[in-house]
Amino acid sequence: MAPLQEIRAAANLPGVSKSPSCSGAPPRRVALFVTCLVDLFRPSVGFAAVKLLEEAGCSVEVPPLQVCCGQPAYNSGDRVTTRDIARQVIDAFESYDAVVAPSGSCGAMLSHHYPGLFDDDPAMKARAERLAGRSYELISFLVDVLGVTRVTARYAGVATYHDSCSGLRELGVKRQPRRLLGSVAGLRMSEMTSPEVCCGFGGTFCVKYPDISNAMVSEKTADIAATGADTLLAGDLGCLMNMAGKLQRDGSAVRVRHIAEVLADMGDNASIGEPVRGTG
Repeated sequence: MAPLQEIRAAANLPGVSKSPSCSGAPPRRVALFVTCLVDLFRPSVGFAAVKLLEEAGCSVEVPPLQVCCGQPAYNSGDRVTTRDIARQVIDAFESYDAVVAPSGSCGAMLSHHYPGLFDDDPAMKARAERLAGRSYELISFLVDVLGVTRVTARYAGVATYHDSCSGLRELGVKRQPRRLLGSVAGLRMSEMTSPEVCCGFGGTFCVKYPDISNAMVSEKTADIAATGADTLLAGDLGCLMNMAGKLQRDGSAVRVRHIAEVLADMGDNASIGEPVRGTG
């Protein structure tokens, strides 16, 4: 079974416990926008997102016809392809109460950039605006919309948190992850000197300007090392993979995980870039 299909299956499991903060409220019909990187490289993030949303009282579905949000084409200036992709995404997701992505960059693409793609098409622009108004980054949705204030997870260690650019600057995701991480039993946080500084990934930026990107991630990993943390957390898999790659090339033992995995009490799996247990 492909990762996207497995995540869809997980969203339909019965007997999920509900958060007391949402008891008595009708379940929101939420669609999970899995994202390409999660589907292809880190499906456990999708499973964690489903678990967190269902424990918060949501009815979660994973639309089978979802595709890339179109950000690579958009960042490369290919608006024709981006519009075609956006139409497919709107078709797949517009019937839900909310669309939630475990990624600030994909979430921002849906909520901030889709409407502007259709300035010459009023009907499509209206549909894009409706979708944009119901699209959220995962941790922001949990805290700001559902009112989740704590999780029942445990993680032994010291972690530092990287604020990814899109989540922070476009969606205002800053305090929300730290609030929920503060409720994780056994976890101690150690802040970087500059947690808000870009890691150098930037999607296509790291491909177009590899030397600049490497210099930026070198500064970031030095900041991470200075915290003394044994775990690096963030909300965007692209940033995490970029930093994990640099940390491993430097011989660092810092584990790298998506925040959803720790909040969902799924932090005992192999960290990003590590071989899966039993496979080598």
